[in-house]
Amino acid sequence: MSTTSKVVLGVSVVLTLSTVAGVHLNQSWDRQRLHEGVVRDLERLERKKENLRLLEEQRTLTTQLEAERQRRQTG
Repeated sequence: MSTTSKVVLGVSVVLTLSTVAGVHLNQSWDRQRLHEGVVRDLERLERKKENLRLLEEQRTLTTQLEAERQRRQTG
C-alpha cells in the first residue's frame, strides 16, 4: 500500500469518527434541551395553577369586603 493511500485512509477514518462523535454529541444536547423544555412547561403549569388559585382567593375576599362595606353603609 502506498503512502498516499495510507494517508487518505487515515484521513477518511478520522473524518468518519469525528462525524459520528459530532452527531452523537448533537443528539445528546438535543435530548437534554427537550427534557429541559418539559421541565419548564411543568413549572409554568404549576405557576399558572397557583396564580389561578390566588386570583380566586382574591375574588372571594373582594366579594366578602364588598358585602361587609354594604352592611356597614346600610347598618
